[in-house]
Amino acid sequence: MLISEELLKSYGATIEHYRQGDIIFNEHEKPKYYYQILSGRVKLNHYNEEGNELIFAILDEGLSVCEMLLFIDQTFPVNAVVFDQVSVLRLPKVKFIEMLDDHPKVSRDVNRFLAERLYQKYMMLENNSSKYANVRIKGVLDYHKSFSPEQTPFSFKVPLTRKQIAAMTGLRIETVIRGIKKFEKEGVLRISNGKIHF
Repeated sequence: MLISEELLKSYGATIEHYRQGDIIFNEHEKPKYYYQILSGRVKLNHYNEEGNELIFAILDEGLSVCEMLLFIDQTFPVNAVVFDQVSVLRLPKVKFIEMLDDHPKVSRDVNRFLAERLYQKYMMLENNSSKYANVRIKGVLDYHKSFSPEQTPFSFKVPLTRKQIAAMTGLRIETVIRGIKKFEKEGVLRISNGKIHF
């Protein structure tokens, strides 16, 4: 958990519940709240001019959602869509800033988390610019595993389908399927009951 539930509640955070497919916020909206996932998963996506979905991230329990935008005066560049049933802590922006001012250690923790996330985004962007499918696919797997406390081989159960990996890398689903099978043969990952363990 990035920020303790008790601390967030002490500043007025409420627990909000959403069903699969619900939208927490839309792109082009102004950020008004800090969101931290208590349970479930949230997908950050965008639709291009052809109507194709581009997935930027799937966020799990304990992670915050687009918190960096609370520090600047910009609108959301993505939609936050509920992937499965989700409960989030929601704290108004003004109370979030007040909490950080009151708790310098929490502020440093948030800054560290933002720096780590930005670093991983740069790495993913670099990988996604590669002409090689295997580099793009591994970049997505590395990015999502970077949020897991367990980093040993095959310890991370990838929360993405092949279709979602394709949407994140700009590759065709068939290319992703071939790439995943190749990684399995090379011992980079394991597949168990259709799930990727990286």
